[in-house]
Amino acid sequence: MPQRYVVIGGAGAMGRITVRDLVETTAPDDQIVVADYDWFKAEQLAVTFNSPRVEAVHVNVQDVNGTAELLRGASVVINSAPYKFNLAVMEAALIAQTHYIDLGGLFHMTRQQLGLHQRFLEIDRTALLGMGSAPGITNLLARFATDRLDQVNQIHIRTASIDKTKYNRPAALAVTYSLKTILEEFSLEPAVFTQGEFSHVPPLSGATPLKFPSPVGKQSPMYTLHSEVATLPFSFAAKGVQEVSFKIAFDSDFLAKVQFLRDLGFARSEPVKIQGVEVAPIEVANYLAMNQPVPEPVGKLRQYELLRAIVKGFQKNKKVTWIVDCHVPGLPAWGIGLDIDTGAPPAIAAQMISSGAISLRGTIAPEVAIAPEPFFTQLQRRGMFIKTKLKKGWKIPT
Repeated sequence: MPQRYVVIGGAGAMGRITVRDLVETTAPDDQIVVADYDWFKAEQLAVTFNSPRVEAVHVNVQDVNGTAELLRGASVVINSAPYKFNLAVMEAALIAQTHYIDLGGLFHMTRQQLGLHQRFLEIDRTALLGMGSAPGITNLLARFATDRLDQVNQIHIRTASIDKTKYNRPAALAVTYSLKTILEEFSLEPAVFTQGEFSHVPPLSGATPLKFPSPVGKQSPMYTLHSEVATLPFSFAAKGVQEVSFKIAFDSDFLAKVQFLRDLGFARSEPVKIQGVEVAPIEVANYLAMNQPVPEPVGKLRQYELLRAIVKGFQKNKKVTWIVDCHVPGLPAWGIGLDIDTGAPPAIAAQMISSGAISLRGTIAPEVAIAPEPFFTQLQRRGMFIKTKLKKGWKIPT
């Protein structure tokens, strides 16, 4: 039976990768809808595929009923819009009785979304929360390790990347996803789960040198607010998990620039009046950053990313540590760099829902819904690969 996939925010930085993945990997009679507030950009993207099965439509997700009409008859809606619209798109999916996937809710939104579990159960549909790279792949790296442990004590997610590409016109601030989200990650207190309880730490604190495989090398990940911490403690509570944390390493130049914008006040969402016009500083910064000219690489992309789960627990009554890495070298065949690890996972998950490989219903996290191994096989088809290490004891740096 032909499937119909609707990608909201489909003309955006991540949505367009999801659309490309669906075009490349779904059945020839499946339909893909590029739904975006900016219809012109959606149409520009759709025509590049020169296929009658790809169409562009305008959508305003704040019009819940109008969005629901668009979703009627869809197999799955993939929400790539900014996370502040997650609840609105979920309401539309509930009305249309459509399966739902998003890229995450920056912890607090994710916790609100989990409250819709019963309503999705009642319509026999799946709402899969946080199905990008981090959260998303990272959750499944953790699940892979926990499946092999009798008891789990700690789960630590760490990510780092490099970009050695030379560009003709480098971006003033190289961002691949919403600068608004990045500014919030730099400003809001990160949640951590420690000694079995949630607490918060200062933004960008806890920078600790950590050695990643070549070519990423030694980096210093730091705490930021992330959705993995919203779900992993509950998903693995039965195995006794006491510690969950998330850290990410940033390029030093990028870090300094975003901190400067934050300290200057561009992370503020409260409007300020300038010459009689009210504007939110964070919206201005985001608009300018996301509308920079696309940098032109000189030669090949030279990028690499590591997504890592460090999981400590007991295996056969012995303390052990699993290190599970996802290597992301990009996908040159599609002309896509590191963002493949954010754009591809929702397309994979949508097809797993359609095929029945994801059968759990309700509002659920990736580590609950998805068996890691089949998912990892799909990542490999897209140029990513998993490497694991099992070490004795818990003295492995995190």
